[in-house]
Amino acid sequence: MLTDPLAEAIAEAEKLIETAPHIQTPQDLHEGYQYLAGGILATMHATWATERDHPGFVQGTGPFMKMGLDNPDTLYFGARINDDHEYIVTGKRGTTVDLSFQVLNGNYTSANVPGSVTAFDDRELQIDADGSFRAHFGPEPANGRTNYFTLAPGSAQLVVREVYSDWEAERGTLRIERVDTAGTAPPPLTAELVEKRFARAGKALVTRVQTWLKFPEWFYLNLPVNTMTEPRLTPGGLATQYSSAGHFDIDEDQALIITVPRSDAPYQGFQLGSRWYISLDYSNHQTSLNAHQAQTDPDGNIRLVVSERNPGITNWIETTGHRRGYLQFRWQRVDRRLTETDGPTVEVVDFADVESKLPYYQTNTITPEEFRARIAARQAAVANRMLG
Repeated sequence: MLTDPLAEAIAEAEKLIETAPHIQTPQDLHEGYQYLAGGILATMHATWATERDHPGFVQGTGPFMKMGLDNPDTLYFGARINDDHEYIVTGKRGTTVDLSFQVLNGNYTSANVPGSVTAFDDRELQIDADGSFRAHFGPEPANGRTNYFTLAPGSAQLVVREVYSDWEAERGTLRIERVDTAGTAPPPLTAELVEKRFARAGKALVTRVQTWLKFPEWFYLNLPVNTMTEPRLTPGGLATQYSSAGHFDIDEDQALIITVPRSDAPYQGFQLGSRWYISLDYSNHQTSLNAHQAQTDPDGNIRLVVSERNPGITNWIETTGHRRGYLQFRWQRVDRRLTETDGPTVEVVDFADVESKLPYYQTNTITPEEFRARIAARQAAVANRMLG
């Protein structure tokens, strides 16, 4: 059968999930199966919805197709490209806090992080007064041409990130076309092509699972537990993004108090991730907060309490049954070097001591009804901007 390669790959990926070294509880395994389902959906979509000669942007990471410690504040779009052709990207800038472009010379694998050959944000674009823009990516030198970006040898993927601070911001639009094939249609499907696509989707699925099981070993698990690094340029070459990473291991009677200065960067966000290296449920739980959403204390610091139990404060970050997981800060659209003083400090405390450890506790409190309203607002915002 033409689908045999895909079926075999799904079985292989399922075995990788079931034998993952971090599994300790039924929840870990059940979330692994959910992660696998999202991977199947994403790789099938990417394989069947894209044509290298007739490219289009696809959303390979989202609330139902998570991977790579996806940022709850970001929509990710990708298109396959070749370094010897010219492409036109048109769109309309939304009201989000950041819009960035990155050209990669390959894909993430379990042995390799692809190089970033071009990375910039929309400040390098000439954008019309109504938010419209038109950018060219091609093999020729720019030679002073406005909105022309040269594709380096090996360029294989264009990734665009639309980053929200206010989750009610207006989403933009985005389209890509290859200059020499615009107005033409791809060739009809054949049995050989169909078989190749099922095989390619299967291979991509196995690679996807293998890659993101290995990735934390490179960047997280060698760090002391319940600590976070100072801000550093994000691995992978994003031009204006710093990050601070760590991993946690706390029980129900403990909490992490994370203190970080509210940044002057346009975007600053924090999130938790599971050991599958994906975001925790950010729609129905407060597992992330950015600077727009978080409460800032009078001394200019944001204090987050990471715990399973509810401490009754606005900046509670829910671990949703996860004793272990990943911690991540991102700063984007920065225009200066970030240092240790811009980064977080982490303190492990007994849950019973949380109140005494928060210097502004009396102004940090929130009622159950108010917190429920915050969750309802998250659910509405995700539904409005992240369907699909």
